[in-house]
Amino acid sequence: MEFLYEYGLFLAKAVTFVLAVVAIIIAIAGAAMKQQHKKGELDITDLSEQFEDTEQDIIHALLTKEELKEKEKQDKKAAKEKAKADKKSAKSGDEVKPSKAHVFVVDFNGSIDAKEVSSLREEISAILSVATKQDEVFLRLESGGGMVHGYGLASSQLDRLRQQEIPLTVSVDKVAASGGYMMACVANKIISAPFAILGSIGVIAQVPNFNKLLKKHDVEFEQFTAGEFKRTVTMFGENTEKGKQKFIEELEETHVLFKDFVNEHRPSLDIQKVATGEHWFGTTALALGLVDAIQTSDDYLQAKSKTHKVVAIKYEVKKGLADKFSKAASLSAESFIGKLLQRNRIFPS
Repeated sequence: MEFLYEYGLFLAKAVTFVLAVVAIIIAIAGAAMKQQHKKGELDITDLSEQFEDTEQDIIHALLTKEELKEKEKQDKKAAKEKAKADKKSAKSGDEVKPSKAHVFVVDFNGSIDAKEVSSLREEISAILSVATKQDEVFLRLESGGGMVHGYGLASSQLDRLRQQEIPLTVSVDKVAASGGYMMACVANKIISAPFAILGSIGVIAQVPNFNKLLKKHDVEFEQFTAGEFKRTVTMFGENTEKGKQKFIEELEETHVLFKDFVNEHRPSLDIQKVATGEHWFGTTALALGLVDAIQTSDDYLQAKSKTHKVVAIKYEVKKGLADKFSKAASLSAESFIGKLLQRNRIFPS
């Protein structure tokens, strides 16, 4: 009897555990399916309000109780007088003063394949639906470049603003090189921090070749193509001089397109001087004409908030449970590697 009781208890626990696991799997699957059909959302942040709140917090902390009381009295009086003036203007039929122009702030932190362009597309589309020629788009750009087609599309998204005559300012606080500079040069104005890295107007391709290693171990690699230059160089086969030459020609063609693109958007540049593949720090980039001013994004936006309404626009797709676990694991790995490098004093060149 005792055996049956223990067996029944064990069975109940096992069934409960299985049901719990099944419930978790169903929940994850349901969330994944929901994620597939759910569109992203625009996150809109009033940066002007944030700047003002910060300023007021600091002022309040610095004032004495008597000074704070006097300030609050003056603020209330000023607000009352403004409301009275607005009411009087409305009654007399005076023309209503237009509201402040807007500065729409967008961030682009580019990866090698420029996958962030999908969000940029949505952000630009949203801005174009409401922006006027009196407004401005401010892009905080950070990218070391990557794939030509990805950054070409990102640059085309920014060019949509130019076509609608919406002023575009690009800010580079850290780096905008290669494909990153391809994006930056579309702007009406480029500002840069003093030690930001800019330029690298060039094209690079690196292909490892394991053919000798395979031959050493008696491994044959077979590749079949139709078309003389369907595959110019390969990682495993023996590369021919003709194939290598064709590959270099393709790189040169891409470089010419890159130079023409930069020259079209910044015709004042000495393109032959700056399109060598080199990169420069902000102060040198200013002297070369790659940027228009030395200034950080923080300084620019704080100054603009005095005369404009500054609003940040960000398009985000809500991450599923699997994505969150993946991101957490990635951050943990990055943190571990960072600590290891610090401890052993190993730094990238």
